[in-house]
Amino acid sequence: MSSAATRATDRDHLWSVTEHLEDVLATVRPLEPIELQLLDAQGCVLVEDVTVPVSLPPFDNSSMDGYAVRVADVAGASEEFPAVLTVVGDVAAGAAEQPHVGPGEAARIMTGAPLPPGAETVVPVEWTDGGLGEGPVSGMRARSASPDDATGQVAVHRGAEARAHVRAKGSDVKAGERALAAGTVLGPPQLGLLAAIGRASVRVRPRPRVVVLSTGSELIPPGEQLGTGQIYDSNSFALTAAARDAGAIAYRVGAVADDAETLRSTIDDQLVRADLVVTTGGVSVGAYDVVKEALESVADEDEEGAGIEFRKLAMQPGKPQGFGTIGPDHIPLLALPGNPVSSYVSFELFVRPAIRTLMGLEDVHRPTTTATLRAPKALTSPAGRRQFLRGTYADGQVTPVGGAGSHLVAALAQADALIVVPEDTESVEPGTEVEVVLLG
Repeated sequence: MSSAATRATDRDHLWSVTEHLEDVLATVRPLEPIELQLLDAQGCVLVEDVTVPVSLPPFDNSSMDGYAVRVADVAGASEEFPAVLTVVGDVAAGAAEQPHVGPGEAARIMTGAPLPPGAETVVPVEWTDGGLGEGPVSGMRARSASPDDATGQVAVHRGAEARAHVRAKGSDVKAGERALAAGTVLGPPQLGLLAAIGRASVRVRPRPRVVVLSTGSELIPPGEQLGTGQIYDSNSFALTAAARDAGAIAYRVGAVADDAETLRSTIDDQLVRADLVVTTGGVSVGAYDVVKEALESVADEDEEGAGIEFRKLAMQPGKPQGFGTIGPDHIPLLALPGNPVSSYVSFELFVRPAIRTLMGLEDVHRPTTTATLRAPKALTSPAGRRQFLRGTYADGQVTPVGGAGSHLVAALAQADALIVVPEDTESVEPGTEVEVVLLG
């Protein structure tokens, strides 16, 4: 961040979207790694490669319920001439000991159970009589031995190739291979893999803690009765949900009235549980824009390097923005405009990348693409501003939703993309290729 003196001279500087974003990302640093138990690590980012200590599966095992046999003993077996084998025992999943399968023998085996010694393949139970036979039946080729531990006989109606229906040891991953690479976000499948290879904990960057609060004496919580001049606080709900969608642990704070001292006190109280603070409202030039009033003085009170700078950006919506650090730990704070569309677009452009940077991800931005504009008439855009219009994207085409007004919440709820109109473009004709930020 620039010094207080530099900030004073920059008040009239019109920042580009790119400049502001670069300043934000240059200040935000990935969180320090910690060791977490598996379920606590969900949504976190690995900071080191994970190597497989034990092959998966750790032994040859059956992929079917059936019978473990030797290939030669069932070669040529058919419905008319089944192979009759002596069943020498059962092999269940988790069994510590297995019977040895010799010539003319079979072992009843369950899915996931180890392939017993001597066996070369598995025939599914559907290819047999299920072991109902008591002995050789007329017309069958009796191939059974008669060991003392025999438990009956089974007739096999089809032959099987070697290692049919057998999951080979290490066929998933082998010991010494890399299971997961550093930078992987841990979701349910990744956590399942870690558990499968015996890892109880893992070293990750924790999910960032983001505190979101709205400002404005006119704001009341949803569910209460609206009074004269009051509106429901929607921004804090939208931004808290957006922070969680980005991967953060987000805390919503009730709306703060238009009082600078109350706002400063509220933010100070929240710093203990914040890696990032997001405010919405009160950053323009009105008489009651308390975020500026409360936080512009931070640079004079905090140690060198801390402070919040309020800026004008060459963008629409979202011209007024604030950014800096606050408190003894220099917690990043982004102050967003109060209009619903302005605050959400600003979140997508600046706050989401900051959250993803705190997580330690390399790719912190939403995906972008080009699309053909579908619209009944040309889109207009103010000169010198980068405009972000809401739209719906499908099959390489994007259609504007609602107008350019920054209060159009219903239109925002229908959108899954932002249409980007560059600073040097004042009109975009239907059928033109445009840049699109995909929000879905």
